[in-house]
Amino acid sequence: MPRAADLGIRIGRLPAGPTDSVLDVAGVGLGHATVWRDEPPPPEGRGIARTGVTVLVLADDAADRPVPFAGAVLNGAGECTGFVGAAEWGLATSPVFLTSTMQLGRVYDAVCELEQARDPRVAEEVIIPVVAECDDSFLNDCRRMQVERTDVEHAWQEALDSRGSLQPPAEGSVGSGTGMSCLGHKGGIGTASRRTPGGHTVGVLLMTNFGERDRLTVDGVPVGRLLPPPTPVGAAPPAGSCIGVVVTDAPVDAAGCERLARRVGLGLARTGSTAHHGSGEIFLAASTGLRADREGRFDRAPTVTAWGLDPLFEAVVDASEEAVLNSMLSSPTVSGRDGHTSVGLAPDDVLDLMRAHRFSE
Repeated sequence: MPRAADLGIRIGRLPAGPTDSVLDVAGVGLGHATVWRDEPPPPEGRGIARTGVTVLVLADDAADRPVPFAGAVLNGAGECTGFVGAAEWGLATSPVFLTSTMQLGRVYDAVCELEQARDPRVAEEVIIPVVAECDDSFLNDCRRMQVERTDVEHAWQEALDSRGSLQPPAEGSVGSGTGMSCLGHKGGIGTASRRTPGGHTVGVLLMTNFGERDRLTVDGVPVGRLLPPPTPVGAAPPAGSCIGVVVTDAPVDAAGCERLARRVGLGLARTGSTAHHGSGEIFLAASTGLRADREGRFDRAPTVTAWGLDPLFEAVVDASEEAVLNSMLSSPTVSGRDGHTSVGLAPDDVLDLMRAHRFSE
């Protein structure tokens, strides 16, 4: 499946990194475990599973050298464990885990068990994993807890193995994005990156599950209103939520990370989001360019602050907009629970409209 750049869609002025993904930030890894099964409904079976887990490794040594970390909320009808701790301490010591709403507790439990196996100190010091969710119950049967500890372990290992890869990671209907819908089409996992004039890299990871079809906008073109209505396939996907994670190698403190996180909402707005009353737009950001010791003492002062953040803001907004498009263009049509279907966005149709409006090269 093509990505936005493959169709000649160029968002903003800044160049992308080699993989145009969060993997362009050194030390960052991204992995997925996709749970896809077709069984009889409960109690005879586990029903239709279209769900999973996605893991973003910020730095594998974060337990000993925490990274600045913060969050921002555009609309709060969602959950992210560890959010309060991030606001208090401004540091992250473990990866970010993404999953579906009803699986959040199981992923949290699994992370605690796996962390204790990796680092015995956890049993004495306690951890609060960062686990964020979106609701995939349109396609996924949430009456059974579909995600297992082995899924979390698999996604985590895949994330570790992906560090330094020169290939773009899997996107669309994978991992936690398997059951998600976006702007009236199939959504899921999307990522993009930008390089600033100062040489810093900014990567954005999104789990897209928001918006209405008529508002879909691609690089300024009102694609949702111009595309012919899809063949009816049953109930339309509800307007849901979005989790966004920004990671940069620029040395930015927690206050700067919070400001970066907030800019994800501007990228979503460009694609058509209005942050509905029932949606949970929760954004996180981390800096791998500034590290602390286990007592919270930084190894140096932040060097990117105030006006110096402007290029990073631009990078976040543009990468967020592109990541939404990548999450959709990478997702085929998926059918799930009760015959519900989320229709994939046809790349050829989008390309034809972009050419007609002279927005592609």
